[in-house]
Amino acid sequence: MAFPFLEAVIGFMILMYNFETYLDFRQHAALKLPTLPKTLEGVISQEKFEKSRAYCLERSNFHFVHDFVTLLMDSGILFYRILPWFWKKSGDFVVLAGLNAQNEILHTLAFLAGMMIWEQKGGAYLVIYLWAFMLVLSLVMMTIYPILIAPLFNKFTPLPEGQLREKIEKLASSLEFPLKKLFVVDGSIRSSHSNAYMYGFFKNKRIVLYDTLIQQCTNDEEIVAVLAHELGHWKLNHSVYLFISTQIRMLLHFGGYALLRNSSSLFLSFGFDTQPVIIGLIIFQHTITPIQHLVHFARNLVSRAFEFQADAFAKKLGYASSLRASLVRLQEENLSAMNTDPWYSAYHYSHPPLVERLAAIGETDKKAD
Repeated sequence: MAFPFLEAVIGFMILMYNFETYLDFRQHAALKLPTLPKTLEGVISQEKFEKSRAYCLERSNFHFVHDFVTLLMDSGILFYRILPWFWKKSGDFVVLAGLNAQNEILHTLAFLAGMMIWEQKGGAYLVIYLWAFMLVLSLVMMTIYPILIAPLFNKFTPLPEGQLREKIEKLASSLEFPLKKLFVVDGSIRSSHSNAYMYGFFKNKRIVLYDTLIQQCTNDEEIVAVLAHELGHWKLNHSVYLFISTQIRMLLHFGGYALLRNSSSLFLSFGFDTQPVIIGLIIFQHTITPIQHLVHFARNLVSRAFEFQADAFAKKLGYASSLRASLVRLQEENLSAMNTDPWYSAYHYSHPPLVERLAAIGETDKKAD
């Protein structure tokens, strides 16, 4: 008897919906709390708290509706075999479409035919070829995106000479960070969210500050504290570890697809009597959903640990008080949730909640004393 892939996938979708909805209810209850956490009392203004609370509750209400509708649509499409029906109908349409070179459908079919020919030609090494292609593509994008693509959408201007520039250059020099250029980007044209990041390979590093970060921080020390945190990620090789883990995950992803690609029982379970490449990719995405949830949770655990480590790094450099102030400021301006349920944040958040970060920085202070 063939394994019931379809039933297992739909069952897991419903199970995860119930679990995540339970977490959403816990978080919704936390958002409805009318008072700030004790750690933030006197730190966050009541006006900012009320504004953040209202914003987060609106998003939470929408999230409930969105997730329920998504579950109904996705499970309905699978259960009622909409995919195989649409595949057959689209095939009938191609026959009636008038076979000309400008036809977009034929263009798509030609692309799929090329993919299938590649898989006959690729043989046992197809997985390696796909992974190598994605590795090269990611490296190329990391190189050209900030230099050629990002400037098409935002304006990057050199940070003017002054105390802020001097402090940043001094910090970078003390950590032996090979800073070559220092920019300000007009992120405020799309959002009030604040950030700072760095990019570049080897001895050619660049730092970019969002204009919103400069506007929202009350002094230069708070901005430099944010950069000390980001430089902590660089010094502790967090970006390298995450990049390597992404490549390993991608290689395993392609390998898993190669294993399931020729499973006729898998296609039959979803209502297909043929095994098209594009359909195989869609079905594969559904079947590995349980693993993706586990990987996502594990990456969040690692990411939160890295955030605590970067905070501790900035604290060690003497930026504890400025970092605390900047974290509070950015939390206010970004309208992030002040009250968070611990289960919800542990499952969903890649960054620790503000209360936990402030407590950790405070603990570091006590240890230093």
